[in-house]
Amino acid sequence: MRVTIFTEHNASMDGEEALKSYPEGMNACLKSFIEEAGHDVTMIVHDKDDDGSALTEEILKNTDVLLWWGHWYHGSVNPSVVETVVDYVNRGMGFVPLHSAHESRPMQRLLGTSGALAWREMGENERVWVIEPAHPVAKGLGKYIDIPHEEMYGEQFSIPAPDELVFISWFRGGEVMRSGCVFKRGYGKIFYFRPGHETLPTYKIKDVQTVILNAIDYVAPSFKVLDEKIKSVHVPEPPEKI
Repeated sequence: MRVTIFTEHNASMDGEEALKSYPEGMNACLKSFIEEAGHDVTMIVHDKDDDGSALTEEILKNTDVLLWWGHWYHGSVNPSVVETVVDYVNRGMGFVPLHSAHESRPMQRLLGTSGALAWREMGENERVWVIEPAHPVAKGLGKYIDIPHEEMYGEQFSIPAPDELVFISWFRGGEVMRSGCVFKRGYGKIFYFRPGHETLPTYKIKDVQTVILNAIDYVAPSFKVLDEKIKSVHVPEPPEKI
């Protein structure tokens, strides 16, 4: 499957804690286990000096599933890139926003809400409860995923009611979070998955990798992504009389 990862590189990824978690870099970790699963991966890395325009329409034309991880630079993504992503999701491309992509511009546009939530960065325990064990994204998991150290995200989470809710997270402070959410937009499917702070080794946890790989399979289009935007067509008369 053709998977494109749109991610960013920010200064926190060069810090001691991040490099201890990901000596090879978090982005390389994501790319590695997705490629090992047999997918053809294209990676676009966004930083403070660009506007994300490297994610071209030509790349999206050749993408079955787009993963999006962002944090510091949401506001600098070119609006035309955002609109093109939204268009391709509506045409059938799968979309998997991860962690702080809850406030990415494509997710905000697709859901129509801000994605605002409560947060706390203390590296505390997260337990991701599987509340829909028969869902394809939960395949191969037990009752929950334990993540020893994560950033806390909590309710209230400014999103519309998900079409399907697969996971709910609990944190040591008592907060809860809708952490595995399915949305359907046009011909496309979206799966938001909460874990993945850049300084903590969450993406090295096998069950977390399983969720992401399952999500890629789940949101992948069941048909070729439509080549053109869906447009209204005037039909002057019926093709034949009945």
